[in-house]
Amino acid sequence: MSRLVAERRRLSVAELADEFEVTTETVRRDLSHLERAGQIRRTHGGAVPADALVAPEAEVAERDRTNTDLKELIAKAALSQLPEDGCSLVVDAGSTTVRLAAAVPGDRRLSVHTHAVPVAARLLALPHVEVNLLPGRVRATTQAAVGGQTVAALHALRVDVAFLGTNAVSATHGLTTPDPDEAAVKSALVAAARRVVVLADSSKLGTRSTVRFARSSEVDVLVTDPGADKAELRRLEQAGIEVVVA
Repeated sequence: MSRLVAERRRLSVAELADEFEVTTETVRRDLSHLERAGQIRRTHGGAVPADALVAPEAEVAERDRTNTDLKELIAKAALSQLPEDGCSLVVDAGSTTVRLAAAVPGDRRLSVHTHAVPVAARLLALPHVEVNLLPGRVRATTQAAVGGQTVAALHALRVDVAFLGTNAVSATHGLTTPDPDEAAVKSALVAAARRVVVLADSSKLGTRSTVRFARSSEVDVLVTDPGADKAELRRLEQAGIEVVVA
């Protein structure tokens, strides 16, 4: 498998599953072993050679078209993690957290803080949700505010639950993302909440990106999909994370 990745330079999990006539779960497990051995580097949805440069960050519209069915499943499952009426939360930017915002029941009374414009837009339609849009420079790539103003505003908050997206998550390396400004905001989101819930589809598990914004020990719950590698889920649970499979 590593030889094939080296030859073609980039392969998706689905392509590898077709090539070797195995399940995508088997491919993800094998890729995790190969990455730990230093033979390949896992990316969102596939793998590249170990010596490849990190791929550029995908724009939100592109990410929104990837694994859409799985993200819908995860968003609905994450509704069980919503706090009681009258509680507060922060919601991170991301294609899965946007789906969570769209799925919040219309009768739920919540105070929500977010730096993500698409998340705020969906929550504004709910009559009982108070929406607080955090300040900062809005990145076109993620349609979310970043920078010193955003981080300072989060440092002043203390909420009940944070719902986070991530580019990559592993028991060893924690939660990572390509952009340092995004990482700083995500780190502040984690610090602002009493309880941290991460929404991540199975393609992100066992992978790593450039900048770490949270250790595994800082995450309370991971919500993922049924395609997640069982061995990786066990490692995450051993790290103290409650795993919810949609």
